[in-house]
This record gives sequence, structure tokens and C-alpha cells, in this order.
Amino acid sequence: MSDQGPSEQGPEGLSERDRAVLALERRPWPGPGAKERAIREELGMVPVRYYQVLNALLDDARALAHDPITVNRLRRVRESRRAER
Repeated sequence: MSDQGPSEQGPEGLSERDRAVLALERRPWPGPGAKERAIREELGMVPVRYYQVLNALLDDARALAHDPITVNRLRRVRESRRAER
């Protein structure tokens, strides 16, 4: 999978890439570097681009409909980090 932009749309209107990003966020990570390695190897993206896509997904109603538990968890994390600044 590459970062060529949206690909095949699923029933919620999310691209295959967007669904893969959310799926990667649901997984537990054993240690530092494992997630970044998976981002590069499985999604073919650099981590900076991955986090840009992920942040946009957190504001997308289609992502919320697709995976409300993950999206709401990540929204809470994002808001708590913003509040610390």
C-alpha cells in the first residue's frame, strides 16, 4: 500500500489507506520503534505523513462511524495534549 492518496472506498466512504491507518492505531505496540516500522513497512508511509493523515481522520465523521472507539480514544488523547500546552 502506498501513500498515493485515497484508493478504493469502503461502505463508510473511507479509503483503504484510511481504514488501514485506523486499524494500525487499534493495535498494541511492544516497544519504541515498532509502530514507526509498521507505518513504513505496512503502509509505505513516512511517520510524519501518517500522523497528518491520522489527525485529519480524527475530525472526519466517516472515521468516527467506522471505528468510534479508536477515534474517540485518540480525540481524548489529542485534547489532553492540547490542554497541557
